[in-house]
Amino acid sequence: MSKRFVTGVALTGVSGAAFLGAALALNRPGDGYAFFDPIIEVKAIIDRGYVGELSEEDQRRMQDGAIAGMIEALGDPFTVYVPGDVSADFQKDLTGEYVGIGASVNVRDGWLTIVSPLEDSPAYRAGIMAEDRVVEIEGESTQGLSADACVDRLMGVAGTSVTFVIERAGVRLPPFTLVREHIKTRSVKGFHRNPADPEQWEFMIDPARGIAYIRLTQFTPQCALEVAEALQAAGAWSGGVKGLVLDLRNNPGGLLDDAVSIADLFLASGRIVSTEGRGGPSRIEDAVAPGTLPDFPVAVLLNGSSASASEVLAGALADNHRATIIGSRSFGKGSVQSVIPLVRGGEGAQLKVTEQYYYLPSGRLLHRKPDSVVWGVDPTPGFHIPTTPQQELAMFLARRDQEVIRAGAAPDDENWSDPEWIVTKLQDQQLAGAIRAMQARLDTGEWLKTGDDPEAGSAIAFGEIRDLERTQEAHAREIERIQKRIDALSSAAAGVETAPPDFWADDTDLTGGTLDVFDKDGKKITSLRITGNSLERWLMSADVEKQ
Repeated sequence: MSKRFVTGVALTGVSGAAFLGAALALNRPGDGYAFFDPIIEVKAIIDRGYVGELSEEDQRRMQDGAIAGMIEALGDPFTVYVPGDVSADFQKDLTGEYVGIGASVNVRDGWLTIVSPLEDSPAYRAGIMAEDRVVEIEGESTQGLSADACVDRLMGVAGTSVTFVIERAGVRLPPFTLVREHIKTRSVKGFHRNPADPEQWEFMIDPARGIAYIRLTQFTPQCALEVAEALQAAGAWSGGVKGLVLDLRNNPGGLLDDAVSIADLFLASGRIVSTEGRGGPSRIEDAVAPGTLPDFPVAVLLNGSSASASEVLAGALADNHRATIIGSRSFGKGSVQSVIPLVRGGEGAQLKVTEQYYYLPSGRLLHRKPDSVVWGVDPTPGFHIPTTPQQELAMFLARRDQEVIRAGAAPDDENWSDPEWIVTKLQDQQLAGAIRAMQARLDTGEWLKTGDDPEAGSAIAFGEIRDLERTQEAHAREIERIQKRIDALSSAAAGVETAPPDFWADDTDLTGGTLDVFDKDGKKITSLRITGNSLERWLMSADVEKQ
């Protein structure tokens, strides 16, 4: 296993930043800074004549607003100004690293609650468990505090301690005092935690056929090495892996170098990706032979939230005929950003600026522009398995439950190699389709097409149109609801008593129920299954009234 595992951050080109700042200070061509003349003039007028005295905080907000306004005018959501006071959160999102106790948390019933301790963390080693309620942090109650406010209290400087109180199953435990550490969230996960060691993941989803499963949640530093270690644990280099399902769904991307390194594991030769743009020389990445994995079949799972480095990896494997792509078209974020510290922007201030675009080996531009009809990576013909928002939510909730670190053995009814069980238990049509297709490939030598076959991406395009139309309709309903609320408030202001319609008690659970619609003659038009409890909110803005 001697492939490259570089960790240089292709998306964070910071070298030369000090030189850049010095160049701006010393080399100012005559007309180059005429752009700033009206900005300087407006600032001078405000300083001289604005009715209120401007504080340092006002000045900082004006400066941040001016920078943000310039960036917003570009129309590029991926070019972002990062003020110094939020740079720590920005780096945490970029690298998956922070300093704290190592636990995912949420607010439940007004209290901070542990969703799960993280692997190899102070929280895990101290015995913190899922469902523990954190009732106090440093003597202060967490009741009513936001999750962010609680997290701010738990995080801090490495080596310092934090004391908090846990309530478990209604019993308040003695205070815990933990030393904060650098926490790196793991990006590589299997299909299930190992019951004997919950810190470890199991990667062989169908042992009888030798089908492994790896889910990569983000391209963080060292994730290529984590993928290689997971493959080695599954026996990929020794012949133990006969097929692999690589799940890149909901992976927003991250570091290009690690995406290239992972692609290189599967490719002995061929183009992986190229970049082009004004921000620097073109970059071309080709695979090299040493350390390449055996040639077992690979299925890559994608969806509309697979972006950036995820698309680079999936596209490289697809274009080199090394993998079958299953799921739905990827997001289409094919641009390269460099993160540049601002020398005069205050401590920690940075600019993440788009400099280049990614191109797949086929020459296809990954990036989705406003007028694009082709972008990202498409499923292989016959493997397009779209999902609805309701299906994605159910799948997310089931998957989140699988990630929780719990003590004890796995439930007896689990059967991960059975696609029907995956659909029933995990609500995951796409994973079930991938397992079914891979099993057929190993049993018969042929891939079983488990999805539809959109011609030239037309079905995918229509799906995108349908999603946009749903969004448009939802916005229209919301505007109408707001207008009705304005009308009601206007009537109240004029002395007319009004009240919003109330169709049923607020605590009524309609999920799983049925809505029957009849025409004016009493003829039944349709019957609708109710999938959530937001029906009354939408009916408030509809042309209906309670009889």
